[in-house]
Amino acid sequence: MSNQDTVIQFQNKEQFSDLLTDLARQGAVKMLASAIEAEVDDFLEAHQSQSRDGRKRLVRNGYLPERNIQSGIGDLAVKVPRVRDRDAGLKYQSNIVPPYLRRSRSIEALLPLLYLRGISTGDFQETLAPLVGENAKNLSPNVISRLKATWLDEYQQWIKRDLSKKEYVYIWADGIYLKARMEDERSCVLVIIGVDKYGKKELLALEDGYRESKISWSNLICDVQNRGLKSFPKVGVGDGALGFWAALSELCPETRHQRCWVHKTCNILDKLPKSLHAKAKSQLHEIWMSASREDAYKAFDYFVKQYQAKYPKATECLQKDKEELLTFYDFPAEHWKSLRTTNPIESTFATVRHRTKKAKGCFSRNTILTMVFKLCQSAENSWIRLCGFERLGDVINGIQFVDGIKKEVLVSDDEVAA
Repeated sequence: MSNQDTVIQFQNKEQFSDLLTDLARQGAVKMLASAIEAEVDDFLEAHQSQSRDGRKRLVRNGYLPERNIQSGIGDLAVKVPRVRDRDAGLKYQSNIVPPYLRRSRSIEALLPLLYLRGISTGDFQETLAPLVGENAKNLSPNVISRLKATWLDEYQQWIKRDLSKKEYVYIWADGIYLKARMEDERSCVLVIIGVDKYGKKELLALEDGYRESKISWSNLICDVQNRGLKSFPKVGVGDGALGFWAALSELCPETRHQRCWVHKTCNILDKLPKSLHAKAKSQLHEIWMSASREDAYKAFDYFVKQYQAKYPKATECLQKDKEELLTFYDFPAEHWKSLRTTNPIESTFATVRHRTKKAKGCFSRNTILTMVFKLCQSAENSWIRLCGFERLGDVINGIQFVDGIKKEVLVSDDEVAA
């Protein structure tokens, strides 16, 4: 055989087989099998003291039928052990591979991303074949259609869920305009993220709206209130969209307003020449990074003095929301970095925007909301607890903070004597 034949043979083998991926898949199958065996052993050990008629209550009983789990490195063959309980009271169920699991979480997140990128239902098999194997049998057009219907059902159930046991201390709100257009180009996706008393961030509301109007935001806030959310959040964080603030003032009058410094900085810089952007941005940074409200006022006044004569629109943009930009000083210093911006929403939707920017087609309302809902659900798994969440109890109880420090209650001499 000539060297040329050898090269051709090698190239053909690489065309149909990726040795590295095969090795990774084989290793993953072995690791998954070991993890499941360790899990079932732990389950048996936890109940080993229990017996019946002198015999162990729980015993191994073979394996469930083998099934394939779609993952980022292809199909993984899995066999989950059976456990028999002689008293028929305990049931082993794997947490690693739950019943009916057919694809990994990463694949579940990938499917709506691909759909929003413009991949049609009939092209999923071909598109994902290099990822999940040449025979991506479980991703036929009918399967994808059923998945979309399932996602819509999940979204419909989610927007009707009971909120009577929920309490959110802070909320972040924004209207998101996506490159992947809805049927009505004037529509956007209205999003509210809340943080509960344990510091856990949750997607609170997701709905379409008419250009962030007051009516749209009012409908969204009324909806969550009608589903049982009775307590007002202590602070609402958002950009300068008047619709949200008007609705919040009317429906949640006790909620304090905090303007997003990132949005405000961008709006101010748009009204200044580019040659001044770096300097102005640094000076704005000095305002919201000041250690106290008094220092922030000084930096604020200095900025206005520097630019008011030549660039009145820039200083007017800053001055109109002066107090709302500094609300965070009345709350724990540990929370400041979260309260000063709508970053919880922006960081999540940066990925969504990136994934949808090439989708030029017009999508239905349900398609956009369903896909964005699934993407947000995936992102929610990676959200971290609010920094300084231990202080949330103080905020809920109405304890006052001055420049981020807990205000001490002063007791008079008469009260001490009494």
